[in-house]
Amino acid sequence: MKIWHLTADAGREPLRVAPGQRVRLTIGTSPVAPGQSVWVTYEVIHPNGNVDRGFQSASWDHNAGLSSYWRALWGPFERGDRVTYVVHGSQGDERIDLPPVHFTVGPRIYVGLLWHQHQPVYANMNHPPQGRMTQPWVRLHSLRAYYAMPLVGAGIPGLRVTFNVTPSLLWQIEQYTNEGATDSMLDLTLKPAEQLTPDERALVLDRFFDADWHNQIFPFPRYLELFQRRREGLAFSDQDVRDLQMWYNLAWFAPQFQQGEVALSTGESASVQHWIAQEAGFSVADVEAMVAEQHKIMRAIIPLYRQLQDEGHIELSTTPFYHPILPLIYDTDDATIDRPGTCKPPRFHYPEDADAQVAMAVAYYREHFGAPPLGMWPAEGAVSSNVVPLFVRHGIQWIATDQGVLEKSGRWGYEVDNPEVLCRPYLVQAQGQPLSIFFRNTAMSNLISFHYHQAYQDMDLAAQDFARHVVQDFADRFPSQEDRILTVVLDGENTWGAYGPNAPIFLHSLYRRLTESPEIQTVGLGEYLQGNMARVVPAHPADDQERIYELYTGSWIDEPGSDPGVDLGVWVGEADENRAWGLLGDARRALADAGVTPENNPRAFQSMYTAEGSDWFWWLGTDRGRDAQDQEFESLFRLHLTNTYRLAGLEPPPALQRPLRPWGIVWTFTQAREAIPAHEALTVRTNCPGSVIWRLLPSGRMGETLLQAAGGVDHIANRFEATLGPFAEDVQEVRLAFRCQEHLLEESAACVTGTERTVQVTPADAKKEVPMGQSGATWV
Repeated sequence: MKIWHLTADAGREPLRVAPGQRVRLTIGTSPVAPGQSVWVTYEVIHPNGNVDRGFQSASWDHNAGLSSYWRALWGPFERGDRVTYVVHGSQGDERIDLPPVHFTVGPRIYVGLLWHQHQPVYANMNHPPQGRMTQPWVRLHSLRAYYAMPLVGAGIPGLRVTFNVTPSLLWQIEQYTNEGATDSMLDLTLKPAEQLTPDERALVLDRFFDADWHNQIFPFPRYLELFQRRREGLAFSDQDVRDLQMWYNLAWFAPQFQQGEVALSTGESASVQHWIAQEAGFSVADVEAMVAEQHKIMRAIIPLYRQLQDEGHIELSTTPFYHPILPLIYDTDDATIDRPGTCKPPRFHYPEDADAQVAMAVAYYREHFGAPPLGMWPAEGAVSSNVVPLFVRHGIQWIATDQGVLEKSGRWGYEVDNPEVLCRPYLVQAQGQPLSIFFRNTAMSNLISFHYHQAYQDMDLAAQDFARHVVQDFADRFPSQEDRILTVVLDGENTWGAYGPNAPIFLHSLYRRLTESPEIQTVGLGEYLQGNMARVVPAHPADDQERIYELYTGSWIDEPGSDPGVDLGVWVGEADENRAWGLLGDARRALADAGVTPENNPRAFQSMYTAEGSDWFWWLGTDRGRDAQDQEFESLFRLHLTNTYRLAGLEPPPALQRPLRPWGIVWTFTQAREAIPAHEALTVRTNCPGSVIWRLLPSGRMGETLLQAAGGVDHIANRFEATLGPFAEDVQEVRLAFRCQEHLLEESAACVTGTERTVQVTPADAKKEVPMGQSGATWV
């Protein structure tokens, strides 16, 4: 008699057993003969230590050729059960015992969900706290996402997600809460409308509609009314201005604060529900009280993260302090760029700065969260072999990056479309010390970031679809019993903002669908490596991981116009980007030549390290959209370098007074340009997807241009842009109309009415030289 099991024709279904599932064993015997019997003996060790032993008969199922096949149905099992079974067979006096088979009952797939929360340093390091922040985004995103978002999952049993919170963000929150810092928009909010100067009043009308139209303006009748008044060029009374001061801020509060009172981690509570209901006629006292609610929320953010970490609801990770592209700080000569016409900048090679960025982040995390961090999401997922030792040196156990980096790593690359290849941590080493790397799945991350808020109105159906993809596209495709983890890394600010009032609903549904499925278990990335017996998560140590010997230098993104595959071309390679790297290198050498060190002048180096951040370079080059905010980022970069010189007692070079590139003309609904000179291009920007329909007069030439998304993991708000022109001398007018693709449409919204807007084209300055390359390429 022959007997077999766990072969192609006699397997176990499912091979990987999830909690609550029954197991069907198929066993083959040969020859086909009477008098045969097949049975199974088993031992089940439960997580609490109890042991069950038993016997299960197998029933004859069918014959095929010279073989008989038997079935045994067995279970269900509990999460964490460790099962050993032996298949037995007999015929007459002959008995055969197969070797023991082992399996542990658990999820068919682990999901490591990481939310990245970051803001670049908007603080003028050489300015008093009052007005120190040049932009309001730290404060506004604090109201919308930084407190409300982690709170959503706190009450869901079995949930564990990772929040990667950058030190540059947390430091700026503390500037508001501990140092009394303000930003210009906050100062304009608090100044009574009657006391605003004409320039301040104009700035309020220009900037206080910086919001997502469909999610932050259109749902609120009074804010929409003010928006339409501004679009139509109507006058604003003092009361209108004060209501605008109020609504600009109210619209940024998370739905939880808009719809009710939220108990904060500090013991206080916060709400703006009564002002939402009031709608109009706000007083100065209302404005001041609303701002006080903001400060209560901001004071509670860091304590909330610490509380949720200590209670085991979330895992925290961090990023090198000022969010630099670490491989470029280490050595720009290692940059991977492949876009035609790009080249490497003058060499910037400061490994000690790259090391300091990691060391400062670890120290800041330890100070605020009670222990050193286990992991890091390097800024923009940018990694290289050179920077691996920096993480290891400072005790980091894991980092995460994009699947595109894995695809190009090693001598032959990796087949990242195969879930068995992608869904696992890999090992890299430095000085014999291990570092684990998780690789982000791009498609699943994009479903949440870009797809569901547009494609679904029922958020539970969207969450159900995501859980279905996890099982069908990944768990069902694993051929082995080994544990696998799907890594999903997402922007934490703008993903939340894109869902508007549905954000907490979607996130709660997503978490519930993932935790209620017996086939899925959410884990922190560090938890997956170390194990967690309380949650029945086994350890997956570095010794068990496949090693990568040649880690590719890349990030999460590939800039437009280059060869396929991730690289570092978004931050380096184009002329203005390379000029910025040149200025950065000049400042760093000036510090060294003057004997300035982090120890004898930490403030100068704080500005230097800030200028090394990735965000300034993101908005340079032609691979990102152009608008006024891009110009503000470029100015901030030069400000940080200027402060570096001044804080070091050095004279800033004149080059820092000049923009790195000429800035184009931008048209928006709230800052509509009435005219542009001939031979200039016009960048049209909206807050919703769609296209711009243009018509040139007097020729009558028409066309339709898609509005492209402008921004990335850390972009500030929904922005879609199209660049038209440059326009020839004989074009007198450009007429603009819009076709909006936002699924939540307001019939009266500016982006959907179809009304044409006119921009006059004026004669070019005769003294102005037409830029090279534009001659013969103008629109006529």
